[in-house]
Amino acid sequence: MADAGGRDHSSVMLTGYQLSWLPVTQGRDVAMVVLVFAVPMQYPAAVFGFLGRDGAGGTGMALLGSCWLVVGSLLLRSVPGSRSPTLGLLLFFAAAALLVPMMASSLGKVAAAVAFGLAAARFALTGVYEYQGGTAWEHASGWTGLALCLVALYNAFAFELEDTRHRTVLPVLRWGTGRRAIDGSLAAEVRGVEQEAGVREQL
Repeated sequence: MADAGGRDHSSVMLTGYQLSWLPVTQGRDVAMVVLVFAVPMQYPAAVFGFLGRDGAGGTGMALLGSCWLVVGSLLLRSVPGSRSPTLGLLLFFAAAALLVPMMASSLGKVAAAVAFGLAAARFALTGVYEYQGGTAWEHASGWTGLALCLVALYNAFAFELEDTRHRTVLPVLRWGTGRRAIDGSLAAEVRGVEQEAGVREQL
């Protein structure tokens, strides 16, 4: 969740735009915030997720980064207030793809899974709006984005506290391998590492 700052800004900017907290003429400014501030934070988070042997986190961050890159790029060049069925179709598939890291994260870190689930719901709702229109869909996406922002902020704070204190301070609902990562021994952590991708001979 090291990218939560970037994702929060992306989510809150788009939420403000969808809920008319920002004028429709601010679309290109929103796009610039997404492209310049948020996207560059997503890809390093993905890389470090994979390097940290967190395939679910790395995959989720890479998907989010690419989606925000497309959203920002299309918003930058679009007519204010217009929709893009092409973007809608992409977001449908992105929402489905995010279910993979969501399910994988749920096996160890439920708080992270909730964030990915909200991101998937947000992209799906935005996809419906972009594909067929409807203020209700746009507003539903905006409010879901606000919920995502709050969850991401909580996760960032909770995981940062956990990292600095080396123990769980705020609940992130770890269990299974997620719990073992904090409370387990070194021997338990490296058990089975020879079978992991990047260590074994083939993927």
